[in-house]
Amino acid sequence: MDVFQQYESEVRSYCRAFPKVFTKAKGAHIHCEDGTRYLDFFAGAGALNYGHNPDLVKQRLIEYLQQDGILHGLDMYTDAKGHFLKSLQERILIPRKLDYRVQFCGPTGTNAVEAALKIARKVKGRRNIFAFQGGYHGMTLGALACTGNAYNRKGASTALPDVTFMPYPFGAMKDIDTIAYIDAVLSDTSSGVDKPAAMVLETIQAEGGVVVAPVEWLQKIRALCDKHDILMIVDDIQVGCGRSGGFFSFERAGIVPDIVTLSKSISGSGLPLAIVLLKPELDKWLPGEHNGTFRGNQLAFVSGVAGIELFEQLNIPKQVEEKSAFVGCELAAIIERVDPRMELRGLGLIWGVDLSPLKNEKLIDVITENCFDAGLIIENAGRKGQVLKLLPPLTVTMDELSLGLEIIERSMKKAL
Repeated sequence: MDVFQQYESEVRSYCRAFPKVFTKAKGAHIHCEDGTRYLDFFAGAGALNYGHNPDLVKQRLIEYLQQDGILHGLDMYTDAKGHFLKSLQERILIPRKLDYRVQFCGPTGTNAVEAALKIARKVKGRRNIFAFQGGYHGMTLGALACTGNAYNRKGASTALPDVTFMPYPFGAMKDIDTIAYIDAVLSDTSSGVDKPAAMVLETIQAEGGVVVAPVEWLQKIRALCDKHDILMIVDDIQVGCGRSGGFFSFERAGIVPDIVTLSKSISGSGLPLAIVLLKPELDKWLPGEHNGTFRGNQLAFVSGVAGIELFEQLNIPKQVEEKSAFVGCELAAIIERVDPRMELRGLGLIWGVDLSPLKNEKLIDVITENCFDAGLIIENAGRKGQVLKLLPPLTVTMDELSLGLEIIERSMKKAL
């Protein structure tokens, strides 16, 4: 590991928590060079919903490479892009009665958020954006301005303007009518808050500590946007593509956002890809007005089609429903046995155990280290990193889930 410590920037992060050199991975497991195998409850921060190296995805990629398929095409027409667009429309959007244009931006989630904010401001002619406390939307300046975490924001070393934060229904804000508050701010000409072009939100705040917004709250936010002529942007980068059960996390609320950002598992493989879905009437871009050399990753188009097929073939919604019930029940039992003060939150296959009530900020690091020592890769999230976040591949087996949960319980007991 000397080569990394000697030559790689200090900005490196996850390798500090998981200090091994990894060599290969399959399904829900990842192997390192000393032969140790780890169960992966991290899944590339949600980029590996279908697991490491799914056979169908790998086969399609190999075939494409062997036939000298286009690897780089800017935003030119390619057969790989055409197949991806057709698959996304016919298998995902049309069956859900969703009418969206697809924008290919730079292949990262934060660039999708940047594009969404830019088009919202362009269409509405307003600069301000409403974001929500606890939200996370990326690390480039526009997306970072919509991110609540103070540590992340500090890294900008400059002003992060034109964003107003509104309360999310969590913690102390759970006890107030957040919808009424936002409505009052928008309705009061003396509130001092500029009317926004859009509201950007996650239906489940993942990095924010696995905070699940109530269905009724999401429906009221949609109605509030309609009432005040504000665009609704749903950031589905981490909790989309089946993570919450449906392909989109907002399906459970029966709402239709004006703009949706997707990345991570939209490629089906962990390859970089990001897209913006926007209602046709909002597609007011001029040619090349938001571009980038890598807008559209040809290999990711190929694997993305395979990922959409896997979503159907493996009946991911049913799998997630069954596994979610199991994980929720088992975690609740673990908390009861270990320390009932801990709080449990989650939906689908994203779950968080909040250690904040234990008032020991160092405890979470000991638990994640214990997990890693026992063969489980798992990360933390939330305020001050106090939430143990479970994010396994959606294709994880029940036996693998059981093993991971056993390691978590042992690691908690050892830490306490």
